Amino acid sequence: MNGQKKPSFLESIIPILFLIIMLTVNVLIFKDDGLSGSNQVVLMLATAVVAIVAIFKLKVSWDVLMDGIVDSIGSAMPSILILLMIGALAGTWLLGGIVPAMVYYGLKILNPSIFLFATIIICAIVSVATGSSWSTIATVGLALLGIGKTLGMSEGLVAGAIISGAYFGDKMSPLSDTTNLAPAVAGTDLFTHIKYMTLTTVPSFTIASIIFLIIGFDYESTVSQADVQEVLTALDASFNISPFLFIVPALVVFLIVKKVPALPALLIGSLAGAVVGLVAQPQTVNLLAGDLAGTWEGSYMVLMKSMYEGVSISSDNTIVSELLSSSGMLGMLNTIWLILVAMAFGGAMEISGMLTKITETIISKVTSETGLFASAASTCIFFNITASDQYLSIVVPGKMYASAFKEKGLAPENLSRTLEDTATVTSVLVPWNTCGVAQSTVLGVATGAYLPYCFFNILSPIMTVLFAALKIKIKRLSTEEEAVA
Repeated sequence: MNGQKKPSFLESIIPILFLIIMLTVNVLIFKDDGLSGSNQVVLMLATAVVAIVAIFKLKVSWDVLMDGIVDSIGSAMPSILILLMIGALAGTWLLGGIVPAMVYYGLKILNPSIFLFATIIICAIVSVATGSSWSTIATVGLALLGIGKTLGMSEGLVAGAIISGAYFGDKMSPLSDTTNLAPAVAGTDLFTHIKYMTLTTVPSFTIASIIFLIIGFDYESTVSQADVQEVLTALDASFNISPFLFIVPALVVFLIVKKVPALPALLIGSLAGAVVGLVAQPQTVNLLAGDLAGTWEGSYMVLMKSMYEGVSISSDNTIVSELLSSSGMLGMLNTIWLILVAMAFGGAMEISGMLTKITETIISKVTSETGLFASAASTCIFFNITASDQYLSIVVPGKMYASAFKEKGLAPENLSRTLEDTATVTSVLVPWNTCGVAQSTVLGVATGAYLPYCFFNILSPIMTVLFAALKIKIKRLSTEEEAVA
């Protein structure tokens, strides 16, 4: 990196301005279809703009720039592999009748008026137990979305409740990777961090839950009980529905609680779904096998396709046909493409020093404590938008603001809480962020459709800045700690 120049603020924001303008054009022209390819091309072009500025103005060598891009993409590889495994799991769980069973029993139990409230609570409980918003959304989230659509509810509204609950656990569970990462970066311990987070997280979650409860009671369903019964009958006709099918999701939850990494846990869940498909749903396997029905070759073909190509089972009921369809690993490839180009853009911005310059400029303008909290929160959101990665949005601002918080006499848990209240929960609201693109793909709901209803994710950053502005529970360093700092 010899001879590399430091970028000016103007040079640093040129790629950002280009990206914003082009994405705005995409929204106007392609609307919700932007993720099909146009946003990916824009991110590629924005990366090219970064490269032009970095090479010709900042004297960054091509090799250094590529190293930064490759490192950034490398950091996203676990997420990409998990996405592929989620695609496989969705296919085998559909073939095995597991997701249909969840929908079936959910329709029998959940009343439309409390469905949204129940959704956010169920997802919160599962995500706290597993520590994973991704696993929660890919399993119970998919089933709850199917139930909500059957009840005639907006898929964006239901997805908002699912994501709100799932990201509560992603913040609060001691098993969550982000919950462990934030205090490590800020310089505090895990349980001090969790305890301090409850001050802002519980009010945000409570308000979000009440909003969903009010919407549910005020919601006028266009679906009659006869329509629901028709769906139940269609599901019963297509699968052997049984409570025993819940053994598979229970196994996945057990594995994750036992701290088995997400990737092997999801692989085991996928294979278990395939085995259940062979044992419990032979009629479905034979139907999909066609001319090879009843042979081991036919069964093998169906199981393999359920993982890489997905499953599609037709029904006279339109809603059921939508429920009985998954795209497998192949359905994740467009998402992976978006992640790759988004991480390339973030890596180029970081290695060239442009991201650092922008955040340093912001910090230099901060004078008050409230401004410091607001600046840290804004920087986390900024990194979610530009670096396109939840972890970078915690690590980089965490390192940058650690000394600034200490200089103000603020305990490190103030920073760790701010990182989680902003970086963790807003990642899913950015269409090209690894979290945003993953959840929109898994649920099949555009980010723009669910964003207005992710009340918990929207309230969390507001709550952390509000607490700072009102001086509520802002812990300070002791005299001894200040001396050490």
